[in-house]
Amino acid sequence: MQQDKIRNIAIIAHVDHGKTTLVDELFKFSGSFRENQKVDDRLMDSNDIEKERGITITSKNGSFPYKGYTINIIDTPGHADFGGQVERVLKMADGALLLVDAQEGPMPQTYFVLKKALALNLPIIVVINKIDKPAARPHWAVDEVFDLFVKLGAPDDLLDFPVVYASSREGFAVDNLEDKRIDMSPLCERVIQRIPPPQGDPNGPLQVLVSSIDYSPYLGRLGIGKVTNGHLDINREIAVAMRDGTLKPARITKVFRFEVNQKIPVDHAICGDIVAISGMDDVTVGCTYTDPDTPIPLPPTEIDPPTISMGFIPNDSPFTGREGQFVTSRHLAERLIRETMSDVALQVVPNEEGMGFQVSGRGELHLSILIEHMRREGYEFQVTRPQVILREKDGVTLEPVEELTIDVDEEHMGIVMEKLGSRKGRVQTMETANGMARLTYLIPTRGLLGYRSEFLTDTRGLGVMNYVFNGYDTYAGEIKHRNRGAMVSMGACKTVAFALFNLQERGRLFVGPGVDVYEGQIVGEHCREGDLIVNPAKGKKLTNMRAAGSDENVILTPPVIMSLEDCISYINDDELVEVTPKAIRLRKRHMRKW
Repeated sequence: MQQDKIRNIAIIAHVDHGKTTLVDELFKFSGSFRENQKVDDRLMDSNDIEKERGITITSKNGSFPYKGYTINIIDTPGHADFGGQVERVLKMADGALLLVDAQEGPMPQTYFVLKKALALNLPIIVVINKIDKPAARPHWAVDEVFDLFVKLGAPDDLLDFPVVYASSREGFAVDNLEDKRIDMSPLCERVIQRIPPPQGDPNGPLQVLVSSIDYSPYLGRLGIGKVTNGHLDINREIAVAMRDGTLKPARITKVFRFEVNQKIPVDHAICGDIVAISGMDDVTVGCTYTDPDTPIPLPPTEIDPPTISMGFIPNDSPFTGREGQFVTSRHLAERLIRETMSDVALQVVPNEEGMGFQVSGRGELHLSILIEHMRREGYEFQVTRPQVILREKDGVTLEPVEELTIDVDEEHMGIVMEKLGSRKGRVQTMETANGMARLTYLIPTRGLLGYRSEFLTDTRGLGVMNYVFNGYDTYAGEIKHRNRGAMVSMGACKTVAFALFNLQERGRLFVGPGVDVYEGQIVGEHCREGDLIVNPAKGKKLTNMRAAGSDENVILTPPVIMSLEDCISYINDDELVEVTPKAIRLRKRHMRKW
């Protein structure tokens, strides 16, 4: 492979605008699969959580051939909570495809990922996707993208961006809307014409900035990055420049190139290749593989600071050790430190008081995905309510603020604006068209904690909300989190239908009959302020006039089943979420205060 025959592109877009589906179609178009080969949808979404939620969480690498060229693809997450992934992998790209939904136009996360690409001065091809939708308005979407480029201060040469119209699902791309819709070749042609080949001296000293980390059960940790300078050979002695500037000797044991979504071992890699390298176990994101004789480290990627922190503490409930495989503080420490090696946007520090760790990340979703991964791996622990990370500047307290965009039916505008007003939200813009309204707010990050489930209830599940970090602003004052108390079990027991039947008049229940609960566990939400201590195992008193069989007449309302995100956003400061591989429970932090 020649250096001028390589194209490295990142695919950036808002959540659910069709990035991963587009990658699938490019692979199929290139002839990477046999005609009778069974190919999964959303091939690059490799882990279970990504497939379940339909979103990209971690960046992925792949490649496909086209007319003698190798086009390396970097699929990036579209959610700002995983922005640390976007920031670091863009260093591997020489250009970017910006995907925009033809109906929705640019969204908050489009703004976020485009800002990161423009900061690196990457040439950008705009792909107006989903033009087959009945409500598609591609010309309007192009105008909105141009306005977004201007708003972000893009230089004049980038303002003259090429536009390709496509439908990832239907498998075609066209230069003009009137053109015949055949295949993806117009998009591939634009990539070859407008994205430059990788720069660098193939005979110079080696430079590979590690932008991502992968694991192999046989080879240990793999550093993934672009060969910026020089070339790579297996069994070569190199130096690794760590993030703190120190140099460590290492030897390359394996080199992998990406073909489709697989890693293929090779003996040699040239300047411009994106490769995975094994040979050093403590390599992290931001390290540089370089020449031991003339070491030239590359500057590590600047990462935006975290905005939310949560406490991760060992489980001390009466059910500890029943369902999890890894339960101790040492297990928790090892897993969290391992996560920081591959996720540079995550910070972990030991708690100043007591056991456990303070884990800081980009947002609720960022941390809840980590919790879900750990739960499925067999870890058992507890987490505290999320807290925003405040700053002090010139004696003034500052807090993180998000730009919130809401698309909602006009009939639900009133309740949405009322709720956001109580959460210290400030309206920036308001647009209405065809019975729908788009509201833009600046709102403290604290105000969004726990709001999504309320929002979906208020809008009958039809509203769409997206937010992106805007910056720090003056502390907005007290925000009331929850105006109802909890129903707390007074002792360890198995819940009984008769007791729950009487309790459901007092509020919403979180558990059904026949469930083991312990003292201090939250079994429901009280309909008033203040906690209510209850006995969910209280049975019917039996006499010779009342038979046990008459319990069949008890009719229970189904309990509210809350997801992990719902539980995290629901709890107060004096409550915890107990997370195990088999269950998620709510509990009081101090169980015997009554």
